[in-house]
Amino acid sequence: MNSIRALIFDCDGTLVDSEPWLVEAMLAEGALHGLPGAAREVLDAQRGAPMSRQIAVVAARSSQPLPADFEDRVRARMAGYFKAHLQPIEGALELVRGLQLPFCVASNGPRHKIELVLGLTGLLPWFEGRIFSAYDIGAWKPAPDLFLHAARAIGFAPAECAVVEDSASGIAAGIAAGMRVFALGEHPADLPSSVRRIASLSALQGSLAAH
Repeated sequence: MNSIRALIFDCDGTLVDSEPWLVEAMLAEGALHGLPGAAREVLDAQRGAPMSRQIAVVAARSSQPLPADFEDRVRARMAGYFKAHLQPIEGALELVRGLQLPFCVASNGPRHKIELVLGLTGLLPWFEGRIFSAYDIGAWKPAPDLFLHAARAIGFAPAECAVVEDSASGIAAGIAAGMRVFALGEHPADLPSSVRRIASLSALQGSLAAH
């Protein structure tokens, strides 16, 4: 097996603690159109999915039709939450400052959102010029296309790359891309044996040394 020569990070839930604020924005805007608070559990389960899929969940559970600009309203509310509350995932800044491998970020989110959240948390200088968005190529995780595109752009073969992910869709995309996968946080017991679980970003350095 090739050694790991480059890292590809997911963004939301991996580098920045943004996922809870997306759910809050969805719930707040959805409530204006009859979305029940009980939808929180379903939206929590959709973390890492494209926003279009999450909006479909809201639309299916709301008692009134969603307005045409619902996504814009959610994104505006979410940006306000980010500016007031967003924090980096614990250990993210320390990790990227000390990494000796080339690295980049590849996210299902639009580029402007990736740049916003990285900027608000002090991470943007470490990723400038190495930000890849699913919106740029028209393919979203769990398809492997985004990770394969990122690997090509930074000059490495898939087998030389590892992805760091917190979501089921991202883990699936990394596996499909033929890359090593580090799964951050809690995940079901039936993850493929090839996936390396890490409890925190601070544990990643030790796991990289083992590869």
